[in-house]
Amino acid sequence: MPEEEIGKVSDFFAHPVVAGIELSAPLKVGDRIHIKGHTTDLELTVTSMQINNVNVTEAKAGDAVGVKVPERVRRGDTVYKVTD
Repeated sequence: MPEEEIGKVSDFFAHPVVAGIELSAPLKVGDRIHIKGHTTDLELTVTSMQINNVNVTEAKAGDAVGVKVPERVRRGDTVYKVTD
């Protein structure tokens, strides 16, 4: 499946399991993303997203968002949007 780079993981929080992502392209709830790094290879559908602890349904390039993830990700991992 084609993918486009949309950002980088800037932070990780264990409780709840959330990735902080600095976006370089827009992202919406419902989008399918792929997080890839040295030891990370994770694909998921964005089910919830927050900016400054406020739920949002979409974010634009330049925003820092928190996205719930099913497992650990690492700072510097690359985030791709899976496009059909």
